[in-house]
Amino acid sequence: MKQNILRKKLIQIFKKNKLSDSHAKTVSDYLVKAEILDASSHGLARLKMYCDRIRKKVINPKPKIKIKKISSSISHIDADNSIGFVAADIGIKEAIKNAKKTGIGLVAVKKSGHYGLSSFYAEQAVKNNLLVFCFTNAPAAIAPYGAKKSLFGTNPICFGAPTGKTPFILDASTSMINRGKIRRASKLGQKIPYGVALDKNGNITTDANKALKGTQLPIATFKGSGLAWMVDILSGVLTGSSHSGKTKDPFDDFSGPQNMGHLFITINPKIFSGNNFLKEMKKNISRIKKLPKAKGFKSILYPGERKNNTYRKNLNKDISIPPKILKELNDLHDK
Repeated sequence: MKQNILRKKLIQIFKKNKLSDSHAKTVSDYLVKAEILDASSHGLARLKMYCDRIRKKVINPKPKIKIKKISSSISHIDADNSIGFVAADIGIKEAIKNAKKTGIGLVAVKKSGHYGLSSFYAEQAVKNNLLVFCFTNAPAAIAPYGAKKSLFGTNPICFGAPTGKTPFILDASTSMINRGKIRRASKLGQKIPYGVALDKNGNITTDANKALKGTQLPIATFKGSGLAWMVDILSGVLTGSSHSGKTKDPFDDFSGPQNMGHLFITINPKIFSGNNFLKEMKKNISRIKKLPKAKGFKSILYPGERKNNTYRKNLNKDISIPPKILKELNDLHDK
């Protein structure tokens, strides 16, 4: 499907679900961008879930979002159970504004929901020549190290830095693969990679449905578990949001809003290095890229380069939509 047609359909769907024109455009732009990036686990596969949650009144389509200014650098946002894309977009823009004024921005968001890829928001800060950290919690998917029950979400860690060219953006979940990939595999009847999840009996499984009932494996065993815990504290406990396994699963639990939390930290590098930051970043990247290549590698890429190449390659291409997801899209559009 052509991107402009898909975007138009999505906007119409979200407007039918009572989102304002601007909020419908924000959500639709991010969903299309996920597809362009080949991050289909965070794209159209989630469309029906967002609409279901709006219809069941656990996402507020007309939120009264409040920004509490704590200082010229710090803001606390009550998203009023809005769709996560909108809450996070407001949050990162506030963090950027604060950092431009004082050199640093710290913004906490509560009463939000799933916001897609963290890189969406990191990119905005980097384009404003800022360093950025983005944190968000998620529904239980990973068992803490030493436990046999899922509690932490896949809780991604995202860091961005300007380079003068392609932004350096590391966006990584603390699980072996993100949960959206397992959800999409389940929807489409596909297998998942070996060694990324356990079934409810603690056995490694490639069955997506069994993985959803079991637990996902963290990166680097206890280190990954510790990082997931760190994100749970930063985006859950600190922001005043759900945490320690209390974040509701958006696909399965309609008993109330998710109350997810996000934390954005933006830093103007000039406060420490003046105008030398980009020059030193270029040196840093150049030195690493000149290292001898390991067997099978033609080049050394920094985080963000591969995703940027994918985006440029797909920017003007039609988006391929699996039949089952296309049917969901058309059903939601024609209702």
